[in-house]
Amino acid sequence: MNTVELLGYYGSDLVHAQSAWTSTSRELTEDKINRIPKLLNMLASEGHETPFEKSSFHFLVTVDQATHIHLLKHRIGVSINGESARYKELKEDKYYVPFDWSSDWKGRLEVYTEMGNSLYHQALEELTPVMGRKRAKESARFFKTFNSQIDMDIMFNFRSFVHFQRLRNSEHAQVEVRALAQRMLDLVQTIDGNPFKHTLEAFGLNEIKAPK
Repeated sequence: MNTVELLGYYGSDLVHAQSAWTSTSRELTEDKINRIPKLLNMLASEGHETPFEKSSFHFLVTVDQATHIHLLKHRIGVSINGESARYKELKEDKYYVPFDWSSDWKGRLEVYTEMGNSLYHQALEELTPVMGRKRAKESARFFKTFNSQIDMDIMFNFRSFVHFQRLRNSEHAQVEVRALAQRMLDLVQTIDGNPFKHTLEAFGLNEIKAPK
């Protein structure tokens, strides 16, 4: 299965509010602190979104190649670094099998994938003396199937995280990337102390729940 881990985060509702107040005064008073939810709602609803770039979320994910492509496409302000079969041999042979397939088709995909993995390692071993290790690694990966998994290091600022959630945590998105987006959101929603409570509410992300 695909997995996601929240490695760390920076920021909070207060960080967003103080960023917005930089244009006037960042000095905090009890009255200003009480106005944070209203301020964040106004900023989100009127499109004043640069203050939300001051927070960040750092995830480590293991995903299939299809989801990898969805993460790369149409992204805004997202930093991604991924495991590369060009620079190293993929020895773990991680792969994904759709949960909603019949057991018969799951079995066929597993056989097909394991055959590709076997040929990948065989080609890498036998091509290395012929063309060198570098070219052997980058070309042997053509035997890797589309459901092969890689590890990816991903960082969003809150603004880019909102864009990602709207794009990928949608009924129109592919099931696998939607599940990943939802798990990321779950992790953010359950950070100890709920530091992004009012920002999540301002963008309506508190209302998004995993489909039943």
